[in-house]
Amino acid sequence: MPVREYVFAAGVGAVVYAFLEIFWRGYTHWSMMVAGAVSAVLLYWIREHLGQVPLFVRCLLGTAGITAVEFCIGCVVNLWWELGVWDYSELPGNLLGQICPTFSAMWFLLCVPAFWLCGQIRERLREE
Repeated sequence: MPVREYVFAAGVGAVVYAFLEIFWRGYTHWSMMVAGAVSAVLLYWIREHLGQVPLFVRCLLGTAGITAVEFCIGCVVNLWWELGVWDYSELPGNLLGQICPTFSAMWFLLCVPAFWLCGQIRERLREE
């Protein structure tokens, strides 16, 4: 396993996730960088090991993974630690206010450029 690539992907994921959050809501929280790092490692693994699987299926897997990461982190930071980082309770189909279909659909769409970025990371780091 190319550990260096996964560490780099985690760093990129943390920064990109935080940037997306700032762009979307105007602010972020450190826990979103953790979510981004874990999600990026998951997407990198999918791209690395399931690259022959159709993109639609990879996006479904990525969406499920990112949504699971958000649910787990949300349960810790919002429900257990009561930090109130986000609350989707007002959105339809939410689960404990931590995840909802609207944002899962957004993750599905964002998986396409994310898989491309994972490929770029792989190519650049393996050239060295």
